[in-house]
Amino acid sequence: MLRFVIRRGLQLFIAMFVLSVLLFVWLRSLPGGPVTALLGERGTPESTAALREALGLDEPLHVQYLRFLQRALEGDFGISNGVLRGAEAIDVFLTRLPATIELSIFALLIAVTLAIPLGYVAARRHGSALDTGSVIGSLVGVAVPVFFLAFVLKYFFAIRWGLLPPSGRQSVSIDATHVTGFFVLDGILTGEWDAAWDSFRHLILPAIALSSIPFAVIFRINRASVLDVLDEDYVRTARAKGLQAPVVRQRHVMRNALIPVVTTIGLQIGALLAGAVLTETVFNFQGIGQALALGFETRDYPVLQVLIMMAALIYIIVNLLVDIAYAVIDPRVRTR
Repeated sequence: MLRFVIRRGLQLFIAMFVLSVLLFVWLRSLPGGPVTALLGERGTPESTAALREALGLDEPLHVQYLRFLQRALEGDFGISNGVLRGAEAIDVFLTRLPATIELSIFALLIAVTLAIPLGYVAARRHGSALDTGSVIGSLVGVAVPVFFLAFVLKYFFAIRWGLLPPSGRQSVSIDATHVTGFFVLDGILTGEWDAAWDSFRHLILPAIALSSIPFAVIFRINRASVLDVLDEDYVRTARAKGLQAPVVRQRHVMRNALIPVVTTIGLQIGALLAGAVLTETVFNFQGIGQALALGFETRDYPVLQVLIMMAALIYIIVNLLVDIAYAVIDPRVRTR
């Protein structure tokens, strides 16, 4: 098991190194560059040359990369010039991170809570109206763009019917105490139940929109996996021995069917981070997704660097944990 973890850890390190190189080269190949973003229309040839020299952009690319890598390892990604002008780029990430984590966890809970039992029931009733309707619903969930679903939910439930808040993380009229940055958790910890409930209501619509694709993918994988397991000899043998249905379902069907589902859930973390850019923008939800969109709009390269690097790191670490969980569930994985 230790060798398996070490091997996966080395793969994580290599992946982050390759990503840092690609990100560094890509950002510096974008039109305009950081100098144009900082000077704007006021830039003259003299001021442009002076700023390029001050930022070290006149040096060879490999020298710039080594300096960037050294500063990144020290937690210094530069100063924001657009998203939160004058603030450290790493502080922008740390300030925005709790919102995206809170939203992603809620969206993943919705997806997993609905997809796994529905996938099992659909597989058990293969060919029924419930199975057919569930499959069609999952196809719609994959096909409908997240931003379109977000706009539809916002229009009907927030604007037309007024059932839920249309944007933000918390109502401006709420005087809440923020301890951790997770607004719902903060309200619970401080006993400010009105603040917790208000933050929870702000989470519902963006979380439903964000959960649509993970729900559809997890449902389909779980349904297909359960169908495969139901045809295995050991399941038929367990039933022939007279084991009760709940025992067969828990010990023989779901335990084996969930092996590919665990991996799928880990992979959906990437989909959540990608979907958060659109969802948070539509609902003005102040997370790293919205900050990433603002970073591109304002050409805030320091913020873009830290957001992309840290989002990739989170994604890779989550998948490392999923691989470890997968190896615990199925020991055969450790030898591959």
